[in-house]
Amino acid sequence: MSIRTLATREVYRNRWMRLREDRIERSNGVEGIYSVVDKDDCAVIVPIEGGSVYLVEQFRYTVQKRCMEFPQGGWETPDVDPEELARGELREETGLVAGRVVRLGMNWVAYGFTRQKQHIYLATDLRQESTDRDEEEHDLEVKQVRVAEFEGMLLDGTIQDMSTVAAWGMYRLWKEREEQG
Repeated sequence: MSIRTLATREVYRNRWMRLREDRIERSNGVEGIYSVVDKDDCAVIVPIEGGSVYLVEQFRYTVQKRCMEFPQGGWETPDVDPEELARGELREETGLVAGRVVRLGMNWVAYGFTRQKQHIYLATDLRQESTDRDEEEHDLEVKQVRVAEFEGMLLDGTIQDMSTVAAWGMYRLWKEREEQG
C-alpha cells in the first residue's frame, strides 16, 4: 500500500454522508491529511423503451442549475441489495416499474475524494405507476427523449452528469456484446 493511515477522525455526519479526515503517511515518508466523504452505495438506471430513454430533470444545488440525468440515487442504508435499490430509485423518481433489469456494472463515483459505489442497471419492459419522491425531489420532472436526441445532448454538453455518461457508455458496450452474440 502506498499510503498508510496513521489516525482518523470523523469531522461531520448527516443522514446522507460522513466526512472523515485521515492523517496519512505516503510511501516516501511524507505525512499529510486526506479528507474522505463516505457515502452508502447508490444506483443509476438506464431506462429504455421503444427507442427512447427516460431522464429526470431537477435543480442541483451544487452547480446552481437544473440538470438532466438518468434516474439515480441511494437510500442511505448500508448493505442494500443493488437491484432492489435500482428498481426502487426508478419507481421513486419516475413512477416507472421495470419488467426486466440487467446489471451493467459498477463504478466508484469519484474516488479522488469520496468512497461511494454506483451500481449501473438497464431497465426495460417499463410500465407507468405512481412516483414516491423524497422531499428533495419535489421539483423533479421526467422527460422521455429519443436515443439520437439524448446522444446529441451528451455531445453538446446539455447533459454533464458523469454518472449518466458512464452508465450510457456501459450500456453501449453491453449492447454491442449482446448483438455480437
